[in-house]
Amino acid sequence: MRSFLFKTLLIFIFIATFQSLKAQETDLLSLVDSNQQAQKVFVNNAFKSSRVINGHSIEFIGKGILDVRILHRFGTLNSGAVNLFGLDQASMRMGLDYGVNKDLTVGIGRSTELKEFDGFVKYRLIQQSTGSKKSSPVSVVWVSGMTLKTAPWEVPDRKNFFSSRVGYYHQVIVGRKFSENFSAQIAPTLVHLNLVKGINYTNDIFAVGFGARYKLSKRVAFVVDYHQLINPNAFKDDDEGGSDQFNTLKNALSIGFDIETGGHVFQLHFSNSTGMNEKAFISNTTSTWGKGQIRFGFNLSRVFTVNTDNSENEVYP
Repeated sequence: MRSFLFKTLLIFIFIATFQSLKAQETDLLSLVDSNQQAQKVFVNNAFKSSRVINGHSIEFIGKGILDVRILHRFGTLNSGAVNLFGLDQASMRMGLDYGVNKDLTVGIGRSTELKEFDGFVKYRLIQQSTGSKKSSPVSVVWVSGMTLKTAPWEVPDRKNFFSSRVGYYHQVIVGRKFSENFSAQIAPTLVHLNLVKGINYTNDIFAVGFGARYKLSKRVAFVVDYHQLINPNAFKDDDEGGSDQFNTLKNALSIGFDIETGGHVFQLHFSNSTGMNEKAFISNTTSTWGKGQIRFGFNLSRVFTVNTDNSENEVYP
């Protein structure tokens, strides 16, 4: 089932990319008239949110903008009618992201899952642009984050260290707006955990994220957010019988819709992950779509202008 979903995702991205390339010249370069061909014109709105669903997107929220984000993820659909198919159970993350300038965003958040705090720095190295000899066909973004687990220790009598609560992640996102309707990105990611459960567990987990957005109407878009683990057998136990028992991590797959409503971006989605930061959904996802372990959720983003000095120009000669 996982292989089928992964292949379906790749086919979707391939078809959308192929179709979008045909319209690329018209959709993007038509925005630049003959008098502006010598200017660098930055390409914006590849995604309508700074997050695809779970993962960061190549988009930024802008200088002086505060993005208040409330993320909900309910229980699994296969929990049955007694739990209203998961709606009786919920976890959430509340975050504040701030645009220091058009290329730098910082953010903090707190999740009920593991009672975890997180923070990140997101910097745009290259922005997709057209019209100049120095233009770029892609955007390149660097993200580094840190998480702090505050849940009670599982073994409180054991000697514990503050550093054991900490995790980190680093990723590079390369993305492109192929047309007004289609955008896609890829994001190699490293998650590091200071503390793991045993000597057979690895502290480093590698993954490659894929994100895509296809615009269905002026205010609605279909989005896909998928993270393929490179070392899914990173967590390995040895049972008492001496045989290996693998606790294999699962690839986090989320699909849904972006809905724009004024100053809000409302995301409705289904996902097999509970965690809502990179460390959580890459290193903690153990549910599978094939077994009905799917969670309905929504992300609500509301932006506020904190600093009115937004004089940075998006067009440079």
